[in-house]
Amino acid sequence: MTPLARLLAERIRETGPITVADYMAECLLHPVHGYYTTRDPFGTAGDFTTAPEISQMFGELLGLALAQSWLDRGSPTPFTLAELGPGRGTLMADILRATRGVPGFHAAAQVVLVEASPVLRQKQQKTISRGDGLGLRWIEAAGDLPEQPLFLVANEFFDALPIHQYQFVKGGWHERLIGLQDGALAFGLAEGPTLPGTMAMRQHEEGMVIEENRIGRFMMRQVHHRLYHHGGVALVIDYGDWRSRGDTLQALRRHAFDDPLAHPGEADLTAHVDFEPLAENQHHFYTTQGTFLTRLGIDARAERLAQSLTGERLESHRAAHRRLTHPEEMGSLFKVLAVTSAGAPPPPGFA
Repeated sequence: MTPLARLLAERIRETGPITVADYMAECLLHPVHGYYTTRDPFGTAGDFTTAPEISQMFGELLGLALAQSWLDRGSPTPFTLAELGPGRGTLMADILRATRGVPGFHAAAQVVLVEASPVLRQKQQKTISRGDGLGLRWIEAAGDLPEQPLFLVANEFFDALPIHQYQFVKGGWHERLIGLQDGALAFGLAEGPTLPGTMAMRQHEEGMVIEENRIGRFMMRQVHHRLYHHGGVALVIDYGDWRSRGDTLQALRRHAFDDPLAHPGEADLTAHVDFEPLAENQHHFYTTQGTFLTRLGIDARAERLAQSLTGERLESHRAAHRRLTHPEEMGSLFKVLAVTSAGAPPPPGFA
């Protein structure tokens, strides 16, 4: 039993079962034993590898898409260039490098990173070099974003936000809870029925599980508030689907799947993103990652980069290209949601 598991077991004995959302929040962000607060989980030395770590092409193309969206909206000055959950800072570093040649873009940009982990903030500071004299600013939540035009990216961020789970049993929805069975953490159900705040609840059958990302929906409302009043665009890239259903809670430890209750605090916990609530009542565009990157020109970019590579480096480059775009890898499982103000043109990659 991990140190955090012992603390959670003690809490459950004293106050009763906890929600899946509470469990995820403790596992990921506990100040002493939390997964994100105590380590760098990214890359081959961590537990998972995200698209920016796979290839520079991902960040370059997203950066140019954001810059073109900025130009299409009249090049507002100043504006916020933001990232939710920047990881090591690789994506933002690639975005800034790719957009260095866009006239006026860096001069107008105020770079803001939404990051709660002190360990990752230090990594981001080292990774993201600002040679134009503008510094980085860190904030705790999307609600702290400046009230001005916003151009935002969130890659594999919403999958790590705590979710509530509900199961349809005997004619009603019951929230899934985590309690104790023979001294070990175990799933159970709340006694009384409840009403989930997600459209996925409209279709149900006995035993069905649905998930609700309340924090994600609230954060997107805060982002949309800025887009509605000041303009801009937000790009959300993650694995999931439109109106996602089923139990998708998963744990990843040492690059291998793990029981979500086995090693609290020592494994990454995520769930597939239900994109429909994130786009609720917002002007949006939606497609797969493979389609999005292909429309942005990743094939031509990959060919240009390949011309200077040989041997293992060339094979690694080709594998990265395939991994990002092929339907059997990240191309179909990962989706891209663009949210913008009503009447604004679609961002590159959606037309």
